[in-house]
Amino acid sequence: VLQPAERRELHAVWLGDAEGDPAPLLEAWAADLGAAARARRDAPYQVGWCSWYHYFHGVTEALIALQAAATGIELFQKPTRDAMDGYEQGFREGVGALRARGMTHMVFGDIHLDEHREWVERVCGELGVTAVEPLWGGDPVALLREFVDAGFRALVVSAMAAHFGPEILGREIDHALIDELVARGDIDPCGENGEYHTFVFDGPIFGRAVEFAHMGPVRRNDHWFLDIRDRRTQAAKEAGA
Repeated sequence: VLQPAERRELHAVWLGDAEGDPAPLLEAWAADLGAAARARRDAPYQVGWCSWYHYFHGVTEALIALQAAATGIELFQKPTRDAMDGYEQGFREGVGALRARGMTHMVFGDIHLDEHREWVERVCGELGVTAVEPLWGGDPVALLREFVDAGFRALVVSAMAAHFGPEILGREIDHALIDELVARGDIDPCGENGEYHTFVFDGPIFGRAVEFAHMGPVRRNDHWFLDIRDRRTQAAKEAGA
């Protein structure tokens, strides 16, 4: 298991146009990488961190960049428009750019949302990329508890106003909150239907925790958002005010 800020060299992989199926080689390499990073399972071909932004997630590009820097994982960012047709176009452009760099697989975190899985498999398939769903079919409560027990830390940064008030914002995902979500019975404990979204700021694969500042809740249409910002940037702004 990697310790904070520890790095481990892995053997290089070269994929050319040689005959034969490259899958066994890729799977062996992925197992190495997964063991080094303490991945929950040997999901194949993790080589970077891709991020697309949608208005209801409530996490800025800057915070995602800080998150990637804290884990030491290469980040690719692609802005998109909110409308689904604009989102799909931006998604296609981003995946196409990565495909040109040799990417062959993308990992998604769907658990049981058939509509989204069908969408990513369709779009990725049309672009010649394999969609990998390592969490598919898992038990949401078990996955959440595994996340907490593994040492990851996340806080709620947005939530549907139909299900939550602003008091949910800023709460850390822990066993007490999981118990509350399960007891409600009217939402998916993992927020699979968009009931809430989180920001992961620390964990076993982080070299350091992401530093952020709470600026308070904001209501936009039918969602609550927690205004969080880079603590260092915010402190510098306040000092110069």
